[in-house]
Amino acid sequence: MPPEHSERIPHPGVTFPPPLYFAVGFLAGWLLHRLYPLPIPGERGGVMSVAGWLLIVLSIALTLWAMATFRHYRTTVIPRRPATRMVTDGPYAWSRNPMYLSMTVFYLGLAFLTGMLWPLLLLPLVLILLTVFVIRREERYLADAFGAEYTAYRTRVRRWL
Repeated sequence: MPPEHSERIPHPGVTFPPPLYFAVGFLAGWLLHRLYPLPIPGERGGVMSVAGWLLIVLSIALTLWAMATFRHYRTTVIPRRPATRMVTDGPYAWSRNPMYLSMTVFYLGLAFLTGMLWPLLLLPLVLILLTVFVIRREERYLADAFGAEYTAYRTRVRRWL
């Protein structure tokens, strides 16, 4: 049985904005690249640039779609604030975290455009930190706030894809 309303978790408790995990990871990769250049193997430009731009455009489109879906349901995209309702359609019908997925895709696109391998090597660490300090907190909050509705959603839709 869920706790009484007064005992519920008031918000996810995310203090460090999720986009900053990606920005810090990429910046660390860029700094490492400056100290110890490590290019992505293969030809820079051409296919790598096209792939980078395609990933960035895809990322922006996914972000806009996810934000528009949240706006349609009048709930917040800011993980420090309480959610007013569950959003399970639009991109949320196939990923529980389409905005984090889009940030990951953007990060990959930027790495391809710049030809730097260090950011790619740091991406798993970025995703682990995001999972531990953001996603798990959000999931705990959503399970508390929405109970069976969130549990059913969680069994239907994967965390990433």
